[in-house]
Amino acid sequence: MSNNHKRTRQSEIVKKLTRYPVEFLANQNIKPNTLSYIGFISSLVAAFFLSIGTIHNIWLAWLPPTFMIISGIFDVFDGSVARKIGLDSKAGAFLDSNLDRISDALIILGLIYGGLINYLVGFIMLFLSIMISYVRSRAENDGIDMKGVGIMERGERILFLWCALIFECWIYYLTGLYFGVSFTLFFPILMLLYIFLLFATFVQRIHFTFNKFSKME
Repeated sequence: MSNNHKRTRQSEIVKKLTRYPVEFLANQNIKPNTLSYIGFISSLVAAFFLSIGTIHNIWLAWLPPTFMIISGIFDVFDGSVARKIGLDSKAGAFLDSNLDRISDALIILGLIYGGLINYLVGFIMLFLSIMISYVRSRAENDGIDMKGVGIMERGERILFLWCALIFECWIYYLTGLYFGVSFTLFFPILMLLYIFLLFATFVQRIHFTFNKFSKME
């Protein structure tokens, strides 16, 4: 699938799903930066619940995934509302980008302190997430459009972790219920897959950017 096709398909889906909520928020005169802060606070809350081990409590396990998906939704809303009411700006994009990076780091720290991953895995995840974003930032600073480049953009990363946490909750609970011992290797295995996909995305973006620069010379 080409980057342009992926970008167009994603854009059409997002517009259909967010049309009415975006119109509602725009009509309420809610500032895009306010939506960015709400998304950031949601990530902070999700990270806190992850850090205290709620994912292995069947009654509280819904909290981290819920706040993660809220964070992802508002990450979509802020840009869409900004464009809707004509307040999209470089300052807003700068704020949103930095809050996204901090949010990513908070979620990973929550996974570490919650005992779901170890420090090394967390470091690798954080490093690759930052490098994926850095490559895009560096390339776009020189005029290269990076939208749609890579299989694990931020939206896909949030969705992957969201699904992983939900599966982890139920596998941990059901294996403990039926076998007397909870299976604890599912999430670490998924995180190895996650790291592989992050690395693949990093390589894709490096390759894409290098080819674009080569053609400019």
